[in-house]
Amino acid sequence: MENKGSILMQRYEIGRLLGQGTFGKVYHARNLGTGQSVAIKMIDKEKVFKVGMIDQIKREISVMRLVKHPNVVQLYEVMASKTKIYFVMEYAKGGELFNKVAKGKLKEDVARKYFQQLISAVDFCHSRGVYHRDLKPENLLLDENGNLKVSDFGLSALAESKQQDGLLHTTCGTPAYVAPEVISRKGYDGAKADIWSCGVVLFVLMSGYLPFQDSNLMEMYRKIGKAEFKCPNWFPFEVRRLVSKILDPNPSTRISIEKIMENSWFKKGFDAKLVKSETETTEIVPMDFDSVFGSSDNGIAESKAELVNCTNLNAFDIISLSEGFDLSNLFEENDHKREARFTSKQPASVIISKIEDIAKRLRLKVKKKDGGVMKLEASKEGRKGVLSIDAEIFEVTPSFHLVEMKKSSGDTLEYQKLWKQDVRPALADIVWAWQGKQQ
Repeated sequence: MENKGSILMQRYEIGRLLGQGTFGKVYHARNLGTGQSVAIKMIDKEKVFKVGMIDQIKREISVMRLVKHPNVVQLYEVMASKTKIYFVMEYAKGGELFNKVAKGKLKEDVARKYFQQLISAVDFCHSRGVYHRDLKPENLLLDENGNLKVSDFGLSALAESKQQDGLLHTTCGTPAYVAPEVISRKGYDGAKADIWSCGVVLFVLMSGYLPFQDSNLMEMYRKIGKAEFKCPNWFPFEVRRLVSKILDPNPSTRISIEKIMENSWFKKGFDAKLVKSETETTEIVPMDFDSVFGSSDNGIAESKAELVNCTNLNAFDIISLSEGFDLSNLFEENDHKREARFTSKQPASVIISKIEDIAKRLRLKVKKKDGGVMKLEASKEGRKGVLSIDAEIFEVTPSFHLVEMKKSSGDTLEYQKLWKQDVRPALADIVWAWQGKQQ
């Protein structure tokens, strides 16, 4: 059913491939009955069962059915065959907003229109108890009329996900757009975190670059934590003031969406009543997930011991972690020769032990730092000082991690030799997949 021109479920004619990941592909398609263009996400059941993504996909479906707004990509229906799950969604002909920003800053009126539509959509999501948690230009699509559509609810959290303290505790999102309180891993308000991300998006639309950027991830985290950024001189005063209120590192004093919508710069040309009249309020009928996923006797291996509770990563985009964490398109500098990323299905304790074993064999000293960072240092000084390697571990689930290893000091040639001949081969038994093209 994945060949161009083939017919799916006697309802959709499959068109060109729009994108793909580890768990499936997205195609442009045409509804045979209405002629309407749609996007169909085809997910491989067996693959998502193996890595325990079923609950994740169920949540994504639930969220998309719950949120119906003119500036949110609509989920039309979900179908399934014995081996695949099909998301039939609204087709955004204009592609990603990121593609427009990649060419440079937008005109003030254009940036404001997109920001108004983003805030309107996010405000509606929050009113339904849904927090997106990964708002960025790559997840903001444009329709044929140039209207913004929020997409990709794979990282979204429902209000029920909050713990007893009323906060969310899952670290997720794309680093450059993530709020300080999310990085600190001390719990956070999903609405406040989304507002921060909207502020970063506004800055990017108006400037053409990120407010927080550094080729070193930990240095970027430091800048985010202190809200260390500078608005370019072409920002109007009222935009500077609004951005500073949104990018407030203290979530308790950060501006609310209600106050953003009362801002004079924001309100210019914005018709809240028109948006409200276009918002659907139809009752959502509970979905029979068994009809989509089947049960454990459907021929798909579903060993409970192998399943992990993956609640903070988009099931379809897991292979694209390299895109999510590699911000080279917006960074001014990025030395691909010095860093490498891989995903692992091993617990953090196993990954740490493996890195420590490698360090011991190579006679490297290990220094542990806060936040899942390990520093490996050579015992002797080389041509350009002491060779030092940082290894940072990001938890996706307790048994699924993203690991970034990067030279932080010393001679690059010495590092490359050590990496290719010793470190990389020794990591082979804990690596699930290497991320990016630099490997």
